[in-house]
Amino acid sequence: MIRHTVSFSLVHPAGSDAEAEFLSTGARTLSAIPGVESFVVSRQVSAKSEHAFQFAMTFADQATYDAYDSHPDHRGFVATRWEAEVASFQELDLVPLTPQ
Repeated sequence: MIRHTVSFSLVHPAGSDAEAEFLSTGARTLSAIPGVESFVVSRQVSAKSEHAFQFAMTFADQATYDAYDSHPDHRGFVATRWEAEVASFQELDLVPLTPQ
């Protein structure tokens, strides 16, 4: 299992229609890609981070994640929306540790 997360801030003013539209389009587009599970959009509430939002999703395995990453809808969203509208971001891909 891989938990893919990306925290980010947008170029749009907080609370704007453009901000809301980016978040809803991202959620609708990315969550519809085969293999995406448990898709969540979150708003940052701590002053300790410069990022305002997070997209998070789960994949069953590396092959499923790789298929998502190369999917035309993901690539299209990144090329047409993400690159133009995201001011900064940090991506984390996490796998659970097995206690030893």
